[in-house]
Amino acid sequence: MAKVLVTGASGFIGAHLVAALAARGDEITCLVRKSSRIGPLRRFDVRKVYGDVTDRDSLSAAIAGQQIVYHLAGYTQALSARQFFRVNRWGVANVAQVCAGQTTPPVLVLVSSLAAAGPAVDGQPKTEADRSMPISHYGHSKRAGERVAEAFADRVPITIVRPPIVLGEFDRMCFPLFRSIARFGVHLAPGLARPRFSLIHADDLAEMLILAAERGTRLPAAGGSNPHGPRGYYFAACEESPFYSDLGRMVSKALGRRWVMVIPTASPVVWTVAMAGEIVSRVRRSPLFVNLDKAREITAGSWLCSARAAAEQLGFTVGAPLFDRLRQTADWYRREKWL
Repeated sequence: MAKVLVTGASGFIGAHLVAALAARGDEITCLVRKSSRIGPLRRFDVRKVYGDVTDRDSLSAAIAGQQIVYHLAGYTQALSARQFFRVNRWGVANVAQVCAGQTTPPVLVLVSSLAAAGPAVDGQPKTEADRSMPISHYGHSKRAGERVAEAFADRVPITIVRPPIVLGEFDRMCFPLFRSIARFGVHLAPGLARPRFSLIHADDLAEMLILAAERGTRLPAAGGSNPHGPRGYYFAACEESPFYSDLGRMVSKALGRRWVMVIPTASPVVWTVAMAGEIVSRVRRSPLFVNLDKAREITAGSWLCSARAAAEQLGFTVGAPLFDRLRQTADWYRREKWL
């Protein structure tokens, strides 16, 4: 049993990680904001500490005495690059700073994103040895958070996990994909070149985060030698990496539909819809899923990564095939009356 802190515990991935940690019997502290919806956490015996990763002073009580800190808190949507960096870069700095100030610094597992590494080049899955080439404000902010973590590697044992698209129960980001197929039998596939995507279910990601805390290599101190290749970084993904058009067909089958109309969407259409979403977002002062920053990622081609290092070094395997995970997610959406 370990004493652990989860930032972003009230979020989608956080709910799955807390469930996995509770099943192990870990002593869990959750950092939550007073405005956070903590419904999924009420099932578990957790200690709640109110705070915000952008407020370093509020982190001390949560981090003190912890053996492991899972840092999940971050923005996936924002109105500006500045908002992304405020949380995704400076939030990491605050957490790492407080961890470094402990008498015995805890292991820090930072959840980053494939967006920090950038899209696949020539259709080849990204590996930990590849150069990072983010293309969106979100991706740049997550890479900035990684660089901050690297600067603390001489004081805090840190491992960084980069997931691709994450799906599962409580997820609102992938929900529109399921909803459009369930309601209208329509799946919009961006790009005419048939991009492919890596995915992972939140349950599998949670298990990998725990393995990364227990067995993962740590970031080397600045200037330290690294004779065995990249250390401290892991990509998380299931083995399947379907074309986005085929993903729609898999979701349709998972929903029990006989057919789905796959509509290829050219880049100009994506950018037009993104511009409209950007305007609406700024008028409402609330970011929509489709905006200009998201269009940069949607039109960039395939987003692929290899989890080979996680399999070899951590013993990571997914708990079920992708289709089973899609059906599990679809069943939950229906059970909770989202669909």
